[in-house]
Amino acid sequence: MAEPMSTMFERMDRSSFEGRFAGSLPAGDFDESFARIEALAKILDSAIRIPGTKVVMGVDAVLGLVPVIGDVISGAIASYIIWEARRLGAPRWLIARMAMNTALDTAVGGIPIFGDMFDVAYKSNLKNVALLKRHADKHGHRYGRRPTIDATYTVG
Repeated sequence: MAEPMSTMFERMDRSSFEGRFAGSLPAGDFDESFARIEALAKILDSAIRIPGTKVVMGVDAVLGLVPVIGDVISGAIASYIIWEARRLGAPRWLIARMAMNTALDTAVGGIPIFGDMFDVAYKSNLKNVALLKRHADKHGHRYGRRPTIDATYTVG
């Protein structure tokens, strides 16, 4: 007979689980991972400029032109940014906020015509990267980053 789920979870060593997944990158790898998700966000939200206008859109909006499937695919790609943020050790409240941005973009993007315009205007992936960056700048020690200090030195 199979073991009840509650017993199985009680036997799990929570610290080893969290150590392997949340914040499991070695110090210094944050910048590399962040650059990767920032590049992905730019591709999804602002890779294409419509000639003769100031309108910028990304692959997310182009995929949104394909009814239902396009928005599901772009939502799945966008979820990688959230997964990477969790792997970097972002707190649950930040992950939830990022997930809400992506869910809103995916849900409203599925509405014909209006959803396509919404995809062009609402750049959830860039918002998510900005949220993660702002949090990492404020709490850099959690991500193995040293605080950056802008200073000017004069040698005289």
